[in-house]
Amino acid sequence: MDNRRLLLLLIFSFSLVMLWDAWQKYNQPKPAVPPVAASASTAPAPQPSASLHSPVPATAPEAPSGVAAAQAAETLTVKTDLYTAEVSLRGGDIVRLVFNDYKDTESKSKDFALFERRHQYAAQSGLIGDGLATHKTVFSPVSGSRELAAGAKTLELRLQAPAVNGVKVTKIYTFNRGSYLIDVTQEIDNGSEKDVAVHAYYQFQRDTKAPEGESRMVSTFTGPAVYTEEDKYQKVHFADIEAGKAKFVTQANNGWIAMVQHYFVAAWIPPEKLPREFYMRKLDGSIDPTVSAGVIVPVPVAAPGAKIAFSVPLYAGPQLQSTLDHLALPKAEGGIGAQGLPLVVDYGWLTIVAAPIFWCLQAIH
Repeated sequence: MDNRRLLLLLIFSFSLVMLWDAWQKYNQPKPAVPPVAASASTAPAPQPSASLHSPVPATAPEAPSGVAAAQAAETLTVKTDLYTAEVSLRGGDIVRLVFNDYKDTESKSKDFALFERRHQYAAQSGLIGDGLATHKTVFSPVSGSRELAAGAKTLELRLQAPAVNGVKVTKIYTFNRGSYLIDVTQEIDNGSEKDVAVHAYYQFQRDTKAPEGESRMVSTFTGPAVYTEEDKYQKVHFADIEAGKAKFVTQANNGWIAMVQHYFVAAWIPPEKLPREFYMRKLDGSIDPTVSAGVIVPVPVAAPGAKIAFSVPLYAGPQLQSTLDHLALPKAEGGIGAQGLPLVVDYGWLTIVAAPIFWCLQAIH
């Protein structure tokens, strides 16, 4: 009996040590490896399937091509109370996101970066149809502040795409004080004489390397994940995407898509009760294996002379249980209806004991 108690005590003590190690890394994660790779931004925009009732032509939108154009693109720096974001004028992509409160373990003077150009990890969005703006279009910035002012609750960044046949597209980022939630809006101003009926896509582009600092003893998942009410939480391994064997739900009227890594997550969360199509694919043209994972949704039709705006939230931040629980609440209760989002939290094989202890550590911290 004494031996059994001793064994249980040893197991519990070891679990505490491993959890403490994970907690330390949670507060001071290492940055991603910064290899210089050829840009995969030249990959064509995704296309919705016929089941999404697409009025869009089968051909991909035309856009500027070439790695040199992507490398030479100007970036805009936006600063909030929680992070610094770099937005490329090529595509209006968020190509770098650096958190103020999470430090590099090797150098405490450096902050942790989630999105990283050199690591081939970016958040992208665009429109499908009528030759409108994609993640390859070169935007022009609209003048305005790029730092969240003291006392201000939001900061807005507006990017204007070249007009196409009288149709103007503006991509609008709204950054919120005290939040890792970013509202991404596509605004269509239809100056043509016909309806504009298009789809919007929101995706992550990432190489398949695991983040640095990931513990070998506490193995966790890195890769895309999809959630729907019917099929629940589905993780997809990079190797399955590269081999063309990935299995996940593709059609739904609810749910979200995310890119998950230990301690952090980025997720596109379209509005509820809206038809959507999830996709994942391997991208060619990069030195390191790279994939894209995203979601396609219909956009309200813009009649001639009308202006419409369509928003999809992007959460890009730490896997804080309380924050994810709040986002999962219905809008009527202050959330955004991101059901299942707390499931991205992964403690590896320590899950049984980790969740309650981690909650206690977070409360103390």
